[in-house]
Amino acid sequence: MLGAIIGDIAGSKYEFNNTFDYDFEMFGEGCDFTDDTICTVAIADAILNGRSYQESLLDWCRRYPSPKGTYGGRFAGWIRSLDPQPYNSFGNGSAMRVSPVAWLFDDLSQVLEEAEKTALPTHNHPEGIKGAKAVAHAIWHFRKSRFSEESKECKDKNSKESDDKAMKAFKDIARSYYEDFDTRDYPKGKFDETCMDAVPLSFYLLSQASSFEDAIRLAISHGGDSDTIGAIVGSIAEARFGIPQEMKEKAISFLPDDMREISARIKCSN
Repeated sequence: MLGAIIGDIAGSKYEFNNTFDYDFEMFGEGCDFTDDTICTVAIADAILNGRSYQESLLDWCRRYPSPKGTYGGRFAGWIRSLDPQPYNSFGNGSAMRVSPVAWLFDDLSQVLEEAEKTALPTHNHPEGIKGAKAVAHAIWHFRKSRFSEESKECKDKNSKESDDKAMKAFKDIARSYYEDFDTRDYPKGKFDETCMDAVPLSFYLLSQASSFEDAIRLAISHGGDSDTIGAIVGSIAEARFGIPQEMKEKAISFLPDDMREISARIKCSN
């Protein structure tokens, strides 16, 4: 979950003022958490406290009604509604908020079932659901492969072979959701908030990364919807690489106490 938060905060400054500089300032002035973090925390809270995903999303988004970058128009209307109903969205919001599911459930079938449930309150379009399931599947895959391999304490050569195998399997997962994953173009600076664009792009950027920080820098410097691409890439990169302690501490320093509490409980649950 913290990977998504780091990507969100790092990209928040550049969402509407893109940078293509790989060496951009990671947590500089003007950075803050956005709706991506709020919704991610809401999903975690729902699981940890046995609440419905809709109830938790409404609670957290109403608690923080004016985040940096604001909420999208239809989502903002959903938050304010006295009778919130799904609105058939296929936006990338379902993919950016799903990461806690892949850490708090162990069985893949349950991860995918819960990922779909996290999308349904708002993103009940098939592509919105698919985006959430694809990201959760990718996180679960790297979580299982990395921690399984670490527990064996393999030598460097075997670890490299294992990482190559995990990456090959990841690309197979990407193709199972997006058949043209290998052949589509990923132009820099394209601002597209749909799952159909954001999720394959995030998978592509993750596949090019050599570390957690590299993944975040590749994501943000690609331009476009920087905070959400950062959040999706960061959520997967956390499972693949782990997060440097310094980056964890810096990101947590941006969060209010109620969000820190949920983040700490996620860590203790893993």
